[in-house]
Amino acid sequence: MARMTGPVCRLCRRENHKLFLKGTRCYTQKCPMERRPNIPGQHGEKNARRKTSQFGMQLREKQKTKRYYGVLEAQFRRYFERASRVKGVTGQYMLQLLERRLDNVVYRAGFASSRPEARQMVRHGHFTVNGRRVNIPSYEVREQDVIALAEASKSLPRFKELAAAIGARTIPAWIEVDPENLRARIVRLPQRDEIDVPVQEHLIIELYSR
Repeated sequence: MARMTGPVCRLCRRENHKLFLKGTRCYTQKCPMERRPNIPGQHGEKNARRKTSQFGMQLREKQKTKRYYGVLEAQFRRYFERASRVKGVTGQYMLQLLERRLDNVVYRAGFASSRPEARQMVRHGHFTVNGRRVNIPSYEVREQDVIALAEASKSLPRFKELAAAIGARTIPAWIEVDPENLRARIVRLPQRDEIDVPVQEHLIIELYSR
């Protein structure tokens, strides 16, 4: 499966927004956004001063959303096409589909410090859904699904660290977490006001509808 393998901190600088792709490092002074917030590249500062067109704003909003959730263009386009076929607000349903990805749920539940780490954990088969091992990051969870750490993984030091830190994380209301057993249940599907990703989804819809 194709994935982005380059330096991820450049992505935050390009979007001029923290995407929290490095976990706890993003909350420290070591974060490149704290030291070099300008757009990467030789002419980064000059480009930052240019006026952005409507198309440019739409494109940047799409790129930012893709990078938040760690999906590539073809997959992101499919999320939009699915959302556009559903009756209701297309942008909100598209974000809901992205939130229902298994790697995002693992991150939201506090079982990983970042979405890239959650994606890797899922790919390595550390989690089960309703008792069945799932290693597909894009797996779409449903209401009442139970996501749990596999028994064989519970003794790993990394998961012991995360279990101790879950209490300090803000868990969204649509996920119910049992930190002692490293288990989460999808109480209901997320609403738009519960999705704290700072994107203007209507700009993405405008871009794909051109």
